[in-house]
Amino acid sequence: MTLALLLSATAMVSFADSTQHYYATRDVANLAALCAQYSGQPVEWLCRYRLYPLTEDERYLDDLPTDADAFDSAQTLALISGLWGYRTARASIFSVAKFGRRSNTFLERAKEQDPNDPFVLLVEGQSLLFKPKIVGGDKEEALERFKTLQRILPTYSDRGISALEADLWVWYTLKRLDHPSASQLKQDLLDRQPPPLYAAFIADPP
Repeated sequence: MTLALLLSATAMVSFADSTQHYYATRDVANLAALCAQYSGQPVEWLCRYRLYPLTEDERYLDDLPTDADAFDSAQTLALISGLWGYRTARASIFSVAKFGRRSNTFLERAKEQDPNDPFVLLVEGQSLLFKPKIVGGDKEEALERFKTLQRILPTYSDRGISALEADLWVWYTLKRLDHPSASQLKQDLLDRQPPPLYAAFIADPP
């Protein structure tokens, strides 16, 4: 690897780690600054994906791409799918189906590129968990995606998802399934002294 490529790879690791840190600590100001710094570049989608649930600022859902074929990165496709998912959740009854189809299209394209990309697993798991069963929701399938995320995450250490975040989604899905192991897993998470966002999620989950 050339020095230039090494420096570029190092910068990407640092960027991904920074987005995860700012997200988990609810540091909107620094995350927004990164988003502005990388405006117009692929990494902008990671910033938007992290910023929207922190702020519910609809600016981060503006101007979303509609052509999944224009992208060949599983991570980018999954992040855009997640953003369309957020937009679907806020949409009027007249737009829900259209926005939902766009989210699904981007996710399916992402899975074609790399079904084990961490953000593909995260976004698909969240989609399966929160969608009503009548439109494809499946908590058991969501749990499988999150468990796969736990397993493969060490091989994708530069992708902006922490082990704690993966563990959190496994716990939450088990809680939604009324699984008896959920209580002990919750205590295990609390014993790890999670950062503010995750601590609040554990204390008062949706």
